[in-house]
Amino acid sequence: MTFKNHPFAVNAFFEHSLVITFAIPKTQVAGIIPECLELDLLRNEWAFLAVAMVQTKNLRPAGFPKWMGNDFFLIGYRIFVRYHTCSGKRLRGLYILQSETDSHKMSFLGNIFTHYTYSTTDISVVVDDKSRTVRSRKSAFEIAIEHCPDDAPLPADSPFADWKEARKFAGPLPYTFGYDKIKKEVVIVEGVRRSWKPVPVMVNSYSVGFIDRLDLSPAVLASAFEISNIPYRWKKGRVEKWM
Repeated sequence: MTFKNHPFAVNAFFEHSLVITFAIPKTQVAGIIPECLELDLLRNEWAFLAVAMVQTKNLRPAGFPKWMGNDFFLIGYRIFVRYHTCSGKRLRGLYILQSETDSHKMSFLGNIFTHYTYSTTDISVVVDDKSRTVRSRKSAFEIAIEHCPDDAPLPADSPFADWKEARKFAGPLPYTFGYDKIKKEVVIVEGVRRSWKPVPVMVNSYSVGFIDRLDLSPAVLASAFEISNIPYRWKKGRVEKWM
């Protein structure tokens, strides 16, 4: 058994999830996903990178009691992709570029059991009735949002026609993929949730060091959503040979 292939089902509870999605020309992104995946595109032009900020509680192997779970904050950087299975199915999901957490325990265990490239960083969250700010000095990261009315406009340069279209690229998607380039094996992890109705929010300011380091230009702010109090489950990963 390969431990990194998500070898058991996992349960967790998302107290709060904030997802900021950036649109990037497909030519800028194609080289940063593995050969087994293809970009999930809008109008054959835009690829999407989502930055998810998730306050997570009680993450644990399925069947374990909640008190044995891990509580942590996660910042995850994901590309929207598609994958053709050996049986001919076309799956839509996410490829994890990098995961940052404020928990050394989560970083250690995450790198044992997944391909999600965890590192530990400082993370602070400031919340009031109207706004939320997530910061990390080490990661050169700051996102500041505020709640907005239902009829609020999309970000000025967003390629989405409306919020309904934007929700298709808000995540999480049914599947997350990992890849072992040496063995040419694809890891497919299916997520299960009871409900997911993200609410649009307005981004007042943002600075994302990870995107800056990738030199993805232009990276256009496309949408922002938040959601709270969601039970979540990941099934045991399954592995199949590619090509």
